[in-house]
Amino acid sequence: MSELKGACIIGQSGGPSAVINCSAYGVIKTALENPCITKVYGAFHGIKGVLNDELMIMDEEDAAELENMLHTPSSALGSCRYKIADPDVDDTDYKRILEIFKKYDVRYFFYNGGNDSMDTCNKISKYMNRIGYDCRVIGVPKTIDNDLAGTDHCPGFSSAAKYIATSIMEISRDSQVYDTGMVTIIECMGRHAGWLTAAAALANVKNDGPDLIYLPEVDFDMDRFVADIKRVYNEKKNCIVAVSEGVHYADGTFVSEAKTSGTDGFGHAQLGGLAARLADVVKAATGAKVRPIELSLLQRCAAHCASGTDIAESFLSGKTAVEAAVAGHTDKMVGFKCTRDENGYHCETELFDLSLVANTEKKVPLEWINEAGNGVTQDFVDYCLPLIQGETKMVKEDGLPRFVQLKKVFAK
Repeated sequence: MSELKGACIIGQSGGPSAVINCSAYGVIKTALENPCITKVYGAFHGIKGVLNDELMIMDEEDAAELENMLHTPSSALGSCRYKIADPDVDDTDYKRILEIFKKYDVRYFFYNGGNDSMDTCNKISKYMNRIGYDCRVIGVPKTIDNDLAGTDHCPGFSSAAKYIATSIMEISRDSQVYDTGMVTIIECMGRHAGWLTAAAALANVKNDGPDLIYLPEVDFDMDRFVADIKRVYNEKKNCIVAVSEGVHYADGTFVSEAKTSGTDGFGHAQLGGLAARLADVVKAATGAKVRPIELSLLQRCAAHCASGTDIAESFLSGKTAVEAAVAGHTDKMVGFKCTRDENGYHCETELFDLSLVANTEKKVPLEWINEAGNGVTQDFVDYCLPLIQGETKMVKEDGLPRFVQLKKVFAK
């Protein structure tokens, strides 16, 4: 394919993670060093920044300061939850995007996010191709939910998994301080896929993990749930439970009483309050002391507990996206192909069609969930354990993290 010269835009979308900025930095650093890319812009708050003509000039940022993105959580460029319409129904947004692309001679577009972000990528890619505007579009994956199809795992999941396992080990020790019994119910993120909650099982490698784990891949039964807790509590006078926020009854309704609190920009239910609801039920049924804990957004912003493997792979995904686009690829998402065998863990990047991953959720395989539906198998642990290896090299000043401070110089 012929050489294509022009500017690039990198945007971030959806919920942040501890390492989403590693991926963005991989894009930015590689793009700044590539002679085919004439200017590097960061979209302020994702695709909204493109629509609003709010583009930050990354060329104006200090190189040493940008490197701090490797250890900065959340979305340094700003994120959004904005669903663009099908262009056959309403092409208003697409015409505006094309206008901005032409204004800044944008020939490369990178979007860093999860399922809905890949859908945005896919729509923009297809539209630009249809109208004949030469622009290469590559999705850079991010989701702590680990539910993007095709790829072995997603950047962001590993660090969140490490945080969950570590936190549960600490909670486990705290719950055993006194000689009185207690049930601890820990609510983890995960609407339809239980990868994060399943990661609680990693704490059992060090004998400080949960007794019971409940995922949305299996229908929830309240009576069985209470019976499970009674059995463990009667035996140990202590019980630790990890449960996904998205567990649901057989009819599909969420157990969480906060399910009607609203929806995000893509129409997804805003969940929460599950641990407190379950704690009330268990307390009434057992009379035991019950402590509900909702990890909430701590799961996705704990850069201090990031996986070294996740940091390296996230940067690699951004770097690969630029290299693939310059080489002529478009309408793809960067993903991982991994092996775990007697030779250890090995990860390589692979390109997946955006049409495959857009709006498709990958769930925990049922064969990795135990027969009782209240735990996971060793196969899941073997899959997940290599992903949480390695530590962050976060710089600290005055005993506190040194996060990136962008100038945010906007194009005009």
